[in-house]
Amino acid sequence: MTAVGIDGIEIWSGKLSLDLPEEFAPVMDDDPEKYTKGLGLFQSSFPDAYEDIVTMAANAAYRLIERKDIDPADVGRIDVATESAFDKSKPVSTYVAGALEQVLDGEFRHANKGERKFACISGTQALNDAMNWIAAGRNRGRGAIVIATDTALYERGDPGEATQGAGAVAMYVSEDPSIVELSMEQGFGSVDETDFLKPNQQFPSVDGKRSMQVYLARMREALEDFESVTGKSHPDDYRFIPFHTPFPNMVRKAAVLGYRHMIRDTDIEDELAAEIGRQPRPEEYEDDDAFSEDIQAYMDALSETEAYREWYERTIEPTLDISSRVGNWYTSSVHLARLSALIYAKREGIDLAGETLLVGSYGSGAQAEIHEERVVEGWESEIDGDSVDELLAARHPITFEEYERVHDQHNHAKEKTLEPFTAPEGEFVFDGWGPMNERQYTFIE
Repeated sequence: MTAVGIDGIEIWSGKLSLDLPEEFAPVMDDDPEKYTKGLGLFQSSFPDAYEDIVTMAANAAYRLIERKDIDPADVGRIDVATESAFDKSKPVSTYVAGALEQVLDGEFRHANKGERKFACISGTQALNDAMNWIAAGRNRGRGAIVIATDTALYERGDPGEATQGAGAVAMYVSEDPSIVELSMEQGFGSVDETDFLKPNQQFPSVDGKRSMQVYLARMREALEDFESVTGKSHPDDYRFIPFHTPFPNMVRKAAVLGYRHMIRDTDIEDELAAEIGRQPRPEEYEDDDAFSEDIQAYMDALSETEAYREWYERTIEPTLDISSRVGNWYTSSVHLARLSALIYAKREGIDLAGETLLVGSYGSGAQAEIHEERVVEGWESEIDGDSVDELLAARHPITFEEYERVHDQHNHAKEKTLEPFTAPEGEFVFDGWGPMNERQYTFIE
């Protein structure tokens, strides 16, 4: 079968940034390390007055199309994943296509357009949809533009407020891809949960402690399901493991759980036994609480071993850079993690061609997915870390008082009084409402 995968990646961040240790922590009367060390976050991105999920998606897609010189006639799908949608009928993808057609030489008239919803995992689901469409031979030689875009806002005072973020990732999915080839094998863990949801409301209802437990449980189930198809995983099998990253320290919890699972019954567990003992096995216990207590103690000890720390610094840490600077982008999160790892590898001169990534996606409600991606020859030419750094460095820093105004204005209401902090240039902007309450967009040269 022809290889199918990601041929190009571009991002667009909300154009405002809030410094968490310098601006957010003092007003919250918090130690700055609560954010930098406790959450692993330094800055959050926010949309300016003229930005929303459509402008960020369209700007990311435009960067992708221009850099890859993609002809609209060669695009057979435009799929948008978001959990920040403002319309229950008209998909965001139609707005994005309409915006792009204002500036491109061509139309997406014959491209299938849709919108995916399943919390943060829907970005990966949209990627899977595009891959399956191509693998099934229904694409007629065309590729797909897959976009994940969100404005992740919480109610003021919510514990999740410090993890907020806004931005979009656009990916071009095609045959014979230039970055990674997607595997056909997948593993899933999915259970009806109410850890995070938005029942006809803009800001989420969140059970933070429960959400973390559900995230870890579904990831474990997805890995077990994946291994039922591919065989036992080993830590040395994967050069990088990009996880869904609502905040970097969530990944630290998932990483030690995954490492513990993968080293079970391996030479690594045997070598560590003299230092921290062997893993507790559930069949050795009659009391579930006793097992849970002992397995947690084992993981605490495991996380302090040199073997784990070296693996984590090599395999996980490089995936967290962008997220630590922008906050949670919901559906884009795991795709930022992949991009962070690729940028790191290019800068460090690491030859990734032929190496395998293990990608762990998650969406509240709740579902996790595990799949592999193989890095292809020539991937370095498609990765531009400098442009990402320039994009983030160009954000306008805001004070806490300004953040309050930004937060209060980015809602679904029509009354907008926030004055822009930046002047748009070479980008799409929100331009008011039309006669049927539709949002309108224009391109500013």
